[in-house]
Amino acid sequence: MTKGNLKENTIAAVLIAMTVALSILVVIPIPATKGIVTLCEVGIYTSAILYGRRMGLLVGGASGFLIDILTGYPVWCLFSLVIHGTQGLVVGWLLPRHHKGIRSMLLPLLVGSLVMVMGYCLATTLLFGWPAGLASIFGNVVQVGFGAGVTLSIVGPLTRLKPDLV
Repeated sequence: MTKGNLKENTIAAVLIAMTVALSILVVIPIPATKGIVTLCEVGIYTSAILYGRRMGLLVGGASGFLIDILTGYPVWCLFSLVIHGTQGLVVGWLLPRHHKGIRSMLLPLLVGSLVMVMGYCLATTLLFGWPAGLASIFGNVVQVGFGAGVTLSIVGPLTRLKPDLV
């Protein structure tokens, strides 16, 4: 293993652990739907913005899978692996190579959020039928919106402090 691979693997492991911890420890209830909002998207989006599509794919897929295993929802594991992995990949892929500031992050975050919302709508429809799939949209929109907002508030100032970081 080269020094570069070791560094990249260590960063990926830390980001996956951080994303899983954020998602399990910080749970915000949505009283209207009796659902919850987690901070999974913050870890996925931050990884994709700071380290690119490969890291977004890896962190998104692995953390989504692990979160479902650790919280007792194994039926969702493969769905989360694909949906969150694709979400991170899309954000990293659509981000301009030399992006500057929050404006350049908006479209990739919007499309990545759409991937997550539609992916879970489809997965819920396959598992529980179309009424459940439609009902899942609101909670997922709240979650990705909250995650994108937190991500922009974290990563946005980083781009102003040190533009070559992202």
